[in-house]
Amino acid sequence: MCSYHEQDRASMGQRIALDLELVKGLRFFDPHIHMVSRTTDDYQAMADAGIVGLIEPAFWLGQPRTGIDTFRDYYSSLVGWERFRASQFGIRHFCTIGLNSREANNEALAEAVMELLPFYIYKEGVVGVGEIGFDDQTAAEEKYYRLQLELAKEAGLPVQVHTPHRDKTRGTSRSMDIALEHGLDPGMVIIDHNTEETVKEVLDKGFWAAFTIYPFTKMGNERMVQIVKEYGPERIMVNSAADWGISDPLAVPKTAALMVKSGISKVAIELVCYKNAITAFAQSGQLDEGLLNEKIDVDQGQKFEGNSILRGGQQPRRDTGSIIIS
Repeated sequence: MCSYHEQDRASMGQRIALDLELVKGLRFFDPHIHMVSRTTDDYQAMADAGIVGLIEPAFWLGQPRTGIDTFRDYYSSLVGWERFRASQFGIRHFCTIGLNSREANNEALAEAVMELLPFYIYKEGVVGVGEIGFDDQTAAEEKYYRLQLELAKEAGLPVQVHTPHRDKTRGTSRSMDIALEHGLDPGMVIIDHNTEETVKEVLDKGFWAAFTIYPFTKMGNERMVQIVKEYGPERIMVNSAADWGISDPLAVPKTAALMVKSGISKVAIELVCYKNAITAFAQSGQLDEGLLNEKIDVDQGQKFEGNSILRGGQQPRRDTGSIIIS
């Protein structure tokens, strides 16, 4: 019997033409994407595809950080420069702030990060504590997961939980059990990176179930279509988790387009690709649909701390339809 990852690999080479006309007029919200790793071209493509808002969780940057100031600068970029950069393409940027599970194993540095977090989780645009949870499911990871759950409780913020790549079913159950042990309302906790093996337990326990469309390590969108058909759209949300790896910042609208082709209603698509995430993270008091309805006046000549997204006299937008780069 083949695994779900093998199913994703088996789909390689089976192409369906990209036709975002299928979802024209729909709006999308990506509740997990790492824009610090992406380009302005990605922002433009996302805006063109109907993405009006996103959440950028704090995460691991690919190599270990070695000092507290690297965390301070990173968190500052999430509430500052990235928020500004997204606005220059008409996209509302929010973030979650936390100590990721991978770096929780450096306990000396983790202690310093825990002292830093309260200075950031109350800032404008911060809609939760995240992404936190387990990677290798070590004692240190559990210690700092628990501490950050308490921090979220104190601040009244939702929690964005990273479930591990390895031994995911046990790690997911353990993450939820610990959250319940700390007295968190399951409706305040978004369990991310779900698969077919975890979704039922997550929904049965009352948590939000987020799915990352990131093939071979998490989910492909053909599988996502089947999950929505089986479980319906309630308390389910789709994200891209696009980062410095092989990933797709258009995963949410592409999944919506595939859902249209698969006969899923636009009401259900709007829930899993837009409204559910807004409902979950609106509990922070920092986000609501009314804010997303407000059009951003885009002036790409604007500056943030003396810098704009235009470099050396660039024009506001490159011509994507021309072979000439000038």
